[in-house]
Amino acid sequence: MNHIQGQDRCQMMMISLDGMIHSESFVRIIDAFVDTLDLENLGFSYFKLNSSGRPPFHPSVLLKLYLYGYQNNIRSCRKLEHASKINLEVMWLLENRKPHYKTIAKFRKENSLSFRKVFQHFVGMLKDWDLVDGAHIAIDSFKIRAQNSLKNNFNHKKIDRHLDYIDDKINEYFEQLELEDTPEGCKEINQKIEYNIGKADKYLELSRRLDDEQVDQISTTDPDARSVVLHRNIVNVGYNVQAVSDGKHKLLVAMDTGDVNDTHALAPMIEQTQKNLQVTKMSVLADKGYHTGAQLTQCERLGVTTFVSPKASAVNKRFNVYAMSLFKFHSGTDTYRCPNNEILRTNGKTYQRKGANKKGTWVGFKHYKTKACKTCPLKEKCTQSPQGRIIQRSEHQGAIERNNTRVNNNPEYYRNRQQIIEHQFGTLKRQKGFTHALMKTKEKVLGEVSILFTTYNLRRSLSIFGFTALLEQLRRQKSKFGRILISRAIVIIHVSNFIFYNPRLHRVPCAIL
Repeated sequence: MNHIQGQDRCQMMMISLDGMIHSESFVRIIDAFVDTLDLENLGFSYFKLNSSGRPPFHPSVLLKLYLYGYQNNIRSCRKLEHASKINLEVMWLLENRKPHYKTIAKFRKENSLSFRKVFQHFVGMLKDWDLVDGAHIAIDSFKIRAQNSLKNNFNHKKIDRHLDYIDDKINEYFEQLELEDTPEGCKEINQKIEYNIGKADKYLELSRRLDDEQVDQISTTDPDARSVVLHRNIVNVGYNVQAVSDGKHKLLVAMDTGDVNDTHALAPMIEQTQKNLQVTKMSVLADKGYHTGAQLTQCERLGVTTFVSPKASAVNKRFNVYAMSLFKFHSGTDTYRCPNNEILRTNGKTYQRKGANKKGTWVGFKHYKTKACKTCPLKEKCTQSPQGRIIQRSEHQGAIERNNTRVNNNPEYYRNRQQIIEHQFGTLKRQKGFTHALMKTKEKVLGEVSILFTTYNLRRSLSIFGFTALLEQLRRQKSKFGRILISRAIVIIHVSNFIFYNPRLHRVPCAIL
């Protein structure tokens, strides 16, 4: 009995590229999707040809290549070039074109904004297909490493530590210089001193930049990257990517990146979601990292209902005093009732203080107190202040309490948050290997994120519709796009074929063609 036999490598075959690709391969979905896009209006480079010179690749070719690569964890431009030579699916997708890796890299570098527009356009298509509705959304973030090492990220503390080390080294060299007798030795020590002085000047310049730009840290390789905690207190330089998922089919509808944490991301992400979906009323789920009074107030102004996990009440563990949750606020009388049933009142004045979470922001608040504190038997358990307990109520406290009440009264609804937003991050990091960015600066990193999110939505749409139904949807979209192009061409022909009469120029209407 023989083993399974192979085919002779020298055997001639009559077969097409299309015959080598499975009839329900995902690469056919990518091909159909890109053909539905108006790449010129999306701003892709090299759409229009020059009158001379070597013709470029059509942007649809390279866009298809990137969508396939990010879907299959092939992100490097050199690996994509290699795939175009050996991968049958890529050869079919590109119609056997083989772009150089520099061409592939340049296309990604120059079209970051267009990639974002493609993602936003696809979100609009998903809304038209009734796959997203914006009624229930969830927001969360995940962190990726940047093209910037930790040693090339600086803050004042790190710079001071380097300068102290350099000062010690220079002092050592001066001591050695006093003991050195030979000219060669003195020359070598002086060179070391000059080298360290040059290093100190660079650190002093970085310190001045921190002061001038009024930032906490600075990265020298990727200026937009920041030191972030990736996981389990492991610090690296990277980006904190914000993502919004729709609750209907868990499709991604918005993304951005900004601060190293989520404190100030809630309202901006909601605004972006409202813009992408053209929806104003929605319920928003988020974890306690987004729980900030100013953000919750802004969300109420945007007309959305928030379900953000409350933060635990602050307790002074040093003195073991009563927590704020034991003081009950009465909105009708604008007073607090303490654990001893005494009433704390305000003088009505609104004071200002700098916000604890962001420099330069001011928060309004009122003081609440009572004279009964001086003779209260529970004073030792309530406060260590001789003046008695003083409660500061922020101007955002009402929005915080309304949000907290909704979350506490709807625990089952809040549990949907993890189902809506968490599993996407596992797919992006584990299956597609998106743990680090290949590009530098925020704009280009968001371009990468847009490609990845587009492929995720496209693959999930395939799971929802099925291959045949999704392909039919894309073909209908393509025919709709074709009708738009034809209507544009008719308008252009009509405009270009006639010169309209202008009495000042004394011209008569006549046909050009």
